[in-house]
Amino acid sequence: MNIEMPVTLKMGDLMSEDEFFQFCQMNDTLEFERDSHGNIILMSPTGSFTGGFSSKVLIELGIWNKENHLGVVFDSSTGFTLPNGAVRSPDISWIKEGRWEALTEEEQEKFAPICPDFVIEIRSKSDELNYLLDKMNEYVANGAKLGWLIDRFDKKVYVFEPGQSIVIYDNLDILLPGEPILPGFTLDLGSIMKQV
Repeated sequence: MNIEMPVTLKMGDLMSEDEFFQFCQMNDTLEFERDSHGNIILMSPTGSFTGGFSSKVLIELGIWNKENHLGVVFDSSTGFTLPNGAVRSPDISWIKEGRWEALTEEEQEKFAPICPDFVIEIRSKSDELNYLLDKMNEYVANGAKLGWLIDRFDKKVYVFEPGQSIVIYDNLDILLPGEPILPGFTLDLGSIMKQV
């Protein structure tokens, strides 16, 4: 049986934020998101190649962040409650230190009520492109300053910034600049593609 992922459970607003957090903790072997209408989305695990690729991108961002001490890097297991009420888990994300530190400890322990400043989504085999494009637009509409959607299958990168048209690169052998949100950070995507 071939099931398209992600699977959406049409829940509406049946769960509060705390109830949804508890639901996720009770089902911690599964990955969930929730859209702005309260519907629960069951996420598919990524394939091994995509997971390895994502880890290499995360390491590059982590090294830059360790050297610059400008914020906090998060992996794909991290949920954030966006201003529109959706709970999303970008594949990789980063939040400026001051914004993160402004949250209470309790807020940081749950699905923090904040949209990351920088998000990366990496398309896996089970991901519909339009679904990911919608998520990227949602991040920007909720406060993200920069977003990269890396599509290994169509060999494209989509760059999202507020108030700007989406920039599309038709090549994965590129240098992606993080300026001005991530000063001095450049992702050598071509080099990472050769490592996995």
